[in-house]
Amino acid sequence: MSILEQIIARKRDEVAERKFTATPTELREQPLYEARRRSMAYAIELPGSTGLIAEFKRRSPSKGAFVHELATPGLVVKAYDEYGAAGISVLTDGPFFGGSLQDLADTRALVEAPLLRKDFIIDRYQLTEARAWGADVVLLIAAVLSPQQVQELAAEARELGLEVLLELHRESELGHICHDVTMVGVNNRNLADFSVDLDHSVRLAQGIPAGKIKVAESGIQTPEDVRYLRERGFEAFLIGERFMKDPDPAGAFAAFAGALKKETL
Repeated sequence: MSILEQIIARKRDEVAERKFTATPTELREQPLYEARRRSMAYAIELPGSTGLIAEFKRRSPSKGAFVHELATPGLVVKAYDEYGAAGISVLTDGPFFGGSLQDLADTRALVEAPLLRKDFIIDRYQLTEARAWGADVVLLIAAVLSPQQVQELAAEARELGLEVLLELHRESELGHICHDVTMVGVNNRNLADFSVDLDHSVRLAQGIPAGKIKVAESGIQTPEDVRYLRERGFEAFLIGERFMKDPDPAGAFAAFAGALKKETL
């Protein structure tokens, strides 16, 4: 069983358990459910936007725990917000990434940037959860969903006032793109061997319909990588390990964003 298959099997059990912990009605009664949503698409397309979607996560299956595994979002996300992130991605998967929905709510209380709930969404219940805990955007992963499931989940997300980032890994998944998907991300990491190739984004981008915001994901290490991808049509750049593996994630993001801003002056 691949790591992705292990994650999805555990996620099914996890979602079933959480449905007994809080019903959809109880989730809709949480204070953040009625909070104003913030548009990541708008933030990305603003003139002068860095296009950076910076990520908070504690660990990953491929890299293990980061040095500051016990860090709270407050030590990192405020810097993301202050230095110009167009959005902030929060890993909420617990078993494999050490995250939680509380991380999402804590981040919401600290920043103005739009928030992406990054998780393995397979059930409508998770969309209601996302809104109840403060997300503005949800991630749908084509590799674990059928085109019909993407269509149904994306429509439900939009009904809830959430934007949708659809993540692709291969050309055969281009058919998952549908009307209610706002942003289309291409993950540059090979799911089989975890190798990274930035040109993978460039190749798949040619098949993404006009009108969808193109997001490059994974393997982006330098401002030069961002410039390379931007010149090839990408408007946003989801970056996680580049900052979280640094002993000073906040400082690493500030320097990275500062270098990008200098290039635009």
